[in-house]
Amino acid sequence: METRKLGNSDLQITPVGFGAWAIGGSGWEFAWGEQDDADSVAAIHKALEVGVNWIDTAAVYGTGHSEEVVARALKEWKSARPYLFTKCSLVWDENRKVRRAFEPASIKKECEDSLRRLQTDVIDLYQMHWPPEDSGRVLEDAWGAMVDLQKEGKVRWIGVSNFSAEQMDRTSKVAPITSLQPPYSMIRRKIEESVLPFCESHGVGVISYAPMASGLLTGAMTKERAAALPADDFRSRNPEFREPRLSKNIELVERLREVGKKHGRSPGEVAIAWTLRKPVVTGAIVGARNAKQAEGVMRAGELKLSAAEIAEIEGAAAIAVAK
Repeated sequence: METRKLGNSDLQITPVGFGAWAIGGSGWEFAWGEQDDADSVAAIHKALEVGVNWIDTAAVYGTGHSEEVVARALKEWKSARPYLFTKCSLVWDENRKVRRAFEPASIKKECEDSLRRLQTDVIDLYQMHWPPEDSGRVLEDAWGAMVDLQKEGKVRWIGVSNFSAEQMDRTSKVAPITSLQPPYSMIRRKIEESVLPFCESHGVGVISYAPMASGLLTGAMTKERAAALPADDFRSRNPEFREPRLSKNIELVERLREVGKKHGRSPGEVAIAWTLRKPVVTGAIVGARNAKQAEGVMRAGELKLSAAEIAEIEGAAAIAVAK
């Protein structure tokens, strides 16, 4: 696969990276339902086999379990080690209830815990998962702790996730930001207004998450399947998976399917390729829960959409998001 330089770093990443949210398993409030660890390991191995060179996880995914599964997969992997990206600032209690935490001591402890779970000496990209809601010095102090970890050699590069342009501006005055991880898909385009322009003008790399809208744009989601999502799957509470939005989103998928047919690609691959059409987007995070899913989507970065195809998709997307 081709690679692209991520922001101000020396990381050369493939257009698609393996997203390890769902493989955290069930039993916590942002789970995707039950997940078999052997399937997760097979999915990671398949992604690496087809050329993916980075894995994105977070301490909070499965309240530590995702990082442990990633470590298991890499222990069994005999070829080149991929880059490891993980995140901090979300912690949990004994009941697995999640809260945000930005105290420097907490961030440093989270890093130590992630290093242990990932069974590694250094994290390639360490990201602040969410910004503080407080507009005071909390953000600057937390970012200062991230800078300390970088200076100590425990993390190579530091980035943010779910930040606004204003929050990135504040953060960058303390120390440069390597990357932003925002949600971005055809039905979630808010970052085009100010976030992407900020990243472009400040040299911040962008690795988008949920390019297939948490599975909604894969082509496998139906009204029946959406209605049957278990209570422990966070998507059952997402308005995009319920009417009146669900029907519009499924109509959009059919338009994606038509474009995909021209290339022998799935609707999900077209959705991923659409997010990568802008040069400012360095890569897209794509989840897979088994080897078959991974084989089907991890090469989506190779698909180049024509201007006419983008216009066709954009028209469908505009209709879908006109709520």
